Amino acid sequence: MTDATTTDLYEVTMAMSYLREGMDRPATFSLFVRDLPPERGFLVAAGLEPSLDYLARLRVGPQDVRDFAATLHRPAEDLEGLLGMEFLGDVRAVPEGRLVFAGEPLMEVTAPLPQAQFVETYLLAQICHQTVVASKAARCVIAAAGRPVVDFSLRRTHGPQAGFQAARVAAMVGFAGTSNVAAAAELGIPGSGTMAHSYVEAFPSEEEAFRAFARAHPGPVTFLVDTYDTDLGVRTAARVLADIRRGPGCAVRLDSGDLGALAHRARGILDRAGLPDVRIVASGGLDEYAVGALVRSGAPIDVYAVGTKVGTAADAPYLDAAYKLVEYAGRPVMKLSSAKATAPSPKQVFRGPGCRDVVGLAGEEPPDGGEPLLHTVMRGGRRTGPPDTLAAARARFAADLSSLPEAARRIRGAQPPPRPVVSPRLAALTARTRNGIEEAVRRTLARKG
Repeated sequence: MTDATTTDLYEVTMAMSYLREGMDRPATFSLFVRDLPPERGFLVAAGLEPSLDYLARLRVGPQDVRDFAATLHRPAEDLEGLLGMEFLGDVRAVPEGRLVFAGEPLMEVTAPLPQAQFVETYLLAQICHQTVVASKAARCVIAAAGRPVVDFSLRRTHGPQAGFQAARVAAMVGFAGTSNVAAAAELGIPGSGTMAHSYVEAFPSEEEAFRAFARAHPGPVTFLVDTYDTDLGVRTAARVLADIRRGPGCAVRLDSGDLGALAHRARGILDRAGLPDVRIVASGGLDEYAVGALVRSGAPIDVYAVGTKVGTAADAPYLDAAYKLVEYAGRPVMKLSSAKATAPSPKQVFRGPGCRDVVGLAGEEPPDGGEPLLHTVMRGGRRTGPPDTLAAARARFAADLSSLPEAARRIRGAQPPPRPVVSPRLAALTARTRNGIEEAVRRTLARKG
């Protein structure tokens, strides 16, 4: 499998047809989300950096053409027009980490029509998956109210690549670490991990397991204490920790049961043992709802480790997103389908105070105080600057979150800001384009009648 074959069959057939028809003039496609998932007051733009990497290296080779032909049950000669195709277009996009909302473009791609069409599936898959996971992770950060949150999702995500992406976007929105070794090593995210129940079970007793683990790890250690009896496990961990005297950074981890009640009992045991600096880590099926409930209850939990439900965005695992043609060869185009109509022409999103956005035409002057969100990140198939950093994306997220209305930050019953206002120029162009399409349809029907 190559970058070129990571696509959908219908994009191959359309690109082939465009080339046969000589339709290779510039086209602009807009990638946007129609509606936010339930209980979401915002989304976090993510997935742009790997998308740009893909576009920069995309090139259709001889083996790709053979694979296309085999899949279509066609002679390879029929698809030779695709040989050597690469992405030579422009991309404007919302930088990673910015908060975005329904009805506004996250990305716009302008390239010769076959190229712009060919990359649809890959871009949707990258942007949608990473945006929905980043948004879920951001809600965990909000729910934790300043307590560290770490990523434990790798073993439950939909494959290693998805796990890597989850660790990356979680770090983007403020996670303190990850158990994913590849992500920690490649991206510089702090590594965070403990032990499994199987480790404890492999030894004759919990105490022997804890002491062996401490011998293998000279620094701070975290002991998993609920393999058998949690209270007894905490007492055993306290005895070992008091003996080895590793200093700040040591912890016990609770992974099952009534985490709030267990944390209160664990805190008492540790404090009575003279270990007030030993932290309590909670894990086990946590998401923003569970974290928020534990924080509100006053549970003495210092670190939250989240995995399955966050790495898969379990309660809202997809976005109602689309990648739609808005201009071809300088001609505005739009879709008129019921409940799925689109607006024509390349656009810009202008951010106002309180994340109140205006969607206008790309060439418009911003309204008073409006900040353009889409920036040119690729021109002629090449990046316009160096790759973005996680630190920069994290700073953008923090700045946007600080200006987001409280109602949009809620974990339950979130109310996003009003849908973006459409600028008068875009509204007028939309009306003219709609009228032109409807008139053309009427003329066609009259001729057939």
